[in-house]
Amino acid sequence: MAGAADDHSPRVPRTKVARLDHARAVGDGLARAIPNPKCELDHRNAFELLIATILSAQSTDKGVNRVTPTLFAKYPTPRALADAPQDDVERIIHATGFFRAKAKNIRAASARLADEHAGEVPRSMDQLIRLPGVARKTAAVVLGTAFGIAEGIPVDTHATRVTHRLGLTRQRDPAKIERELMELFPREGWPDLGHRIVLHGRYTCIARKPKCAECGLLAICPAREARTARANRGTVEAARA
Repeated sequence: MAGAADDHSPRVPRTKVARLDHARAVGDGLARAIPNPKCELDHRNAFELLIATILSAQSTDKGVNRVTPTLFAKYPTPRALADAPQDDVERIIHATGFFRAKAKNIRAASARLADEHAGEVPRSMDQLIRLPGVARKTAAVVLGTAFGIAEGIPVDTHATRVTHRLGLTRQRDPAKIERELMELFPREGWPDLGHRIVLHGRYTCIARKPKCAECGLLAICPAREARTARANRGTVEAARA
C-alpha cells in the first residue's frame, strides 16, 4: 500500500499504558485539527452513501461525486437501480474504474435491498457485509456516517499510512489495523476518528512529501522522530567520511 512503509516503521509504544496514552494524544490532536469531520462522498441518504462507497473503491471521492448525480437522478431507489440495464449503469459510472464489476455489484446490492430489506439499508454489520460489493470498510463507513453506529473503523490506504506514521500500529493487513485501532480508541468516537484519519492522510499526511510543517501532531509523531534520527546519522557519517 502506498505510503505504508516509507518511514521505516516508526516507533510504536511498547506497553499497553504507553500505547493508550499515545493514542489519546493522537485522537486529541486529530480532533483539534479536524473538529467537524465529514464524509466527502456526496449523498442525501443511506442508500446513496452505500452505492457511492462501493464506487469509491480504487477511485477518488471527487471522481465518484462526478458520476453519482447522473446515476441517482436516473435511478433514485434500490428497485430502480436493480432493474437498470447493466450497460447503461456501466456507461454512467465508467470513469470510476472497474466499471463492469462495480455496475454488477451496485445493481445486485440494490436488488438485495429491494427484495430482502424493503428498500432500506440495514443497520448491522452482519447484514451489510452480505450485500454484493460490501466489505467491512464500506459497511463501517455507512453505519458510522449514515446512522452514527460505531461498528468499525474504515482502513484504506490513507488510514494505513497515517496509522503507521503516527506509531499506532505496525500491522499491514487492514483487518489487523482495524482491530488494533478499536482496542486503542473509545467506541463512541470510531465514526469521527475514521473520517479524521482519512482526511488527515488525504490533505496533510500525504504519501509523498507530507506537510509536516502544517501538522498539529508533529510534536508527537514517531515518523518525524525517525526521519530526524536518520538525518542526524547521515550528518555524523558525512562528517566522519
